[in-house]
Amino acid sequence: MQFEIIAEHLAFPEGPVVLPDGSIIVAEIAAGRVTRLWGDNRREVVAVTGGGPNGAALGPDGAIYVCNSGALDLELGCHKDEGPEAVGRIERIYLSTGRVDRLYERCGDIALGAPNDLVFDEAGGIWFTDFGKIRPRYWGKSGLFYCRPDGSSINVGFSAAVNGRGFGAISYNGVGLSPDGKAVYVADTRSTRVIGFTLADHGKLAPGTGVRGAPDKTLATVPGDLGLDSLAVTASGKLCIGTLWTGGISIVDPVDGRTQHIPFPDELVTNIAFGGDDMCTAYITLSGTGKLIRTRWPEPGLKLHYSG
Repeated sequence: MQFEIIAEHLAFPEGPVVLPDGSIIVAEIAAGRVTRLWGDNRREVVAVTGGGPNGAALGPDGAIYVCNSGALDLELGCHKDEGPEAVGRIERIYLSTGRVDRLYERCGDIALGAPNDLVFDEAGGIWFTDFGKIRPRYWGKSGLFYCRPDGSSINVGFSAAVNGRGFGAISYNGVGLSPDGKAVYVADTRSTRVIGFTLADHGKLAPGTGVRGAPDKTLATVPGDLGLDSLAVTASGKLCIGTLWTGGISIVDPVDGRTQHIPFPDELVTNIAFGGDDMCTAYITLSGTGKLIRTRWPEPGLKLHYSG
């Protein structure tokens, strides 16, 4: 697939957000900052968050909301242990001033590990994944959470820490909503499974749709020696998932489980976002080589809530 490079020399870019004026927000994980790009060699640092800003989304108040996984050591491939920047959190960034508010660091007794990706529903709530802290000798517990953007409430959707799946049994990464808003999807990095959760209401999972009455159900497993990263949903309901090691976007149909792979020249293709008048312009982060690229997608992406 042909593409053009929008920006280079980014510090492990992730979380692309297409703003109403056509500029693009990216989180630079390795630099601990959020950057705005215009595609004509113009860029500006919107905010210095510290830690490892990852998934991002435009909220109902016009602010950018960010999953911050905490400080990372990319050479060792694990999270750092100490200091305020090591704390996983959900943050709000004001585009006009660059002010960063920490909204959540915990969910009740559960300390957030490494929040990874997020999506707003039509009620203005946020579904987000917690990847789990990666340590040199173990992987912390992962999960799916729901919170309000004003910092007033946060709840567990599904968590290995609560539901007893054993540490490291799940590694939830990308998250998205079905076009009708009746299901939330997550991509599990290590198992390469795509998981579906039927929703009973905003922020509430329907019980008993998975194995042994669990709320989760495997919709597809992407074949190959690869890992799944963040995702976006098309208008028809297909999932477009950043794919690690094999380098590309994996397309998954959650209805019949069929998969397709579109390669791009980077082993660490981490995320995709849609924009343009027809929503067929795809912005993709090639994190290994530090690039944001733009290409024409075969079908339109799903317009996100509060995207302008």
